[in-house]
Amino acid sequence: MVNSKPKISAIIPNYNHAAYLKQRIDSVLNQTYRDFEVIILDDCSTDNSKDIIEQYRTHEKVSLIIYNEVNSGNPFKQWDKGIGLAKGEYIWLAESDDWCEITLLETIMAGIENKENCVLGYCQGYCVMENNAIKFQSSHTSLAEYVDGKNFIKDFILPRNPIFNAGMAVWKKKIYESVSREYLNFKLIGDYFFWIEVAKCGSVFISGKLLNYFRTHEANVSINSFNSGVTYFERLPLLKHLLQTSVIDKKGYNKSLRQQYFYFRFAEKGMQKENSIKIEKTFSDYSDYWFELKFYFLLKRIQFSLKKLLRV
Repeated sequence: MVNSKPKISAIIPNYNHAAYLKQRIDSVLNQTYRDFEVIILDDCSTDNSKDIIEQYRTHEKVSLIIYNEVNSGNPFKQWDKGIGLAKGEYIWLAESDDWCEITLLETIMAGIENKENCVLGYCQGYCVMENNAIKFQSSHTSLAEYVDGKNFIKDFILPRNPIFNAGMAVWKKKIYESVSREYLNFKLIGDYFFWIEVAKCGSVFISGKLLNYFRTHEANVSINSFNSGVTYFERLPLLKHLLQTSVIDKKGYNKSLRQQYFYFRFAEKGMQKENSIKIEKTFSDYSDYWFELKFYFLLKRIQFSLKKLLRV
């Protein structure tokens, strides 16, 4: 039976991920840390997701199964819905097309509960392609570390968000009232904004253990939007918002802008030319010193080439 007040609410938002759903649900239910409930939300799937979900209807850990009658059109609205239904002290947003090791909750909770003002904990993860080949994996410099929230935003999230999959993280539900619902207005980078809002509320626990698997496939929205470059149309206005709300200062804004421009230029060969031109124009609109961005990229390319030559 699910406790009336479980420690963790594991929310599984699903849309047309029948092919991966059993592996995901089982990886949640088999966690070594046992004080949790499971909430399954289906956003009007058109595949056979319901057939798979219904297999878990009577499972002792499954407290709620809800099927939307109309597709929400935004995955972050499903996050908000699940959080509103959660009874747990902590939230785990376990995306339906991914999976994890059975020790994920045990590892992250040991870190979060060891420090009073810790509001967020996450582990490292693999990005896995459909053939199970590893596309990339994240890493951290130590097995366990606590970072002040503001420093985490500045030194970790803004350069390149290390929580690239919601299933990597667990966070305190009570701070949700302090989280701006502005993240619901983003279609592509709502998670990026969300983790910034959460980190503002306290310290962050980082586990260096690789415990999560983020699946990349043709239907994966975040991967497709990153590859096409369209995330920059939301990312740059977000940077400006962080500057205007004093989350970062002007120096931090310019530094982040340079970093984002470098990532864009490094990846633009794989983008459609039309998108590339529009993104370049967007960067110029958000930069006070447009040529500084170009110079920074050129300098980084030279440094990269020199390092490559020295290794030969």
